[in-house]
Formats: sequence, C-alpha cells, structure tokens
Amino acid sequence: MYAILVYDIGEKRVGKMLKLCRQYLNWIQNSVFEGDITEVKLEELKVKAKKIMDSEVDSLIVFKTDATQWMSKEIVGKERADTDVFL
Repeated sequence: MYAILVYDIGEKRVGKMLKLCRQYLNWIQNSVFEGDITEVKLEELKVKAKKIMDSEVDSLIVFKTDATQWMSKEIVGKERADTDVFL
C-alpha cells in the first residue's frame, strides 16, 4: 500500500518521531512522509509512534491507498527530498 503520514508533535518529541518515521517512509517535508509500506510495517510504526506521543496534545494522521494510479503529485518550489516513487 502507499501511505502519506503527517504528524504534529511537541517540540521535545519531534526529533524522536522524525527518526522513527524515516525508518519506514521517505521524508518529503517537515513532518510529512510518503512511501510504500506493508500493513504490518504501518501498524508497527503506529505502535512505536504512540510510545513517543503525548496523546493529549500530539497527533498522527495516515492517508493510505492501494490504488496509486488514482493519485497525482505536484511539487511547487523546491522538493525537500528526492523520492523514487511517483504518486
């Protein structure tokens, strides 16, 4: 499946969350990641993320699809990181 993950994490925890997400997905912009990931790996990522997060103030949002042909990606300005996968 293809996933886009975004998070809003407190400043003290943001470094740990960035490091975690980079292990699973491509970092494309501040707090935004994308890439192919299995359902099992996504669940693993979410379990680990919950351990970092403060559920009272932090949030994690995952958009996922099995049909990447229905999505398109347009970058306006400088692309933060090269990704080999085209959305």
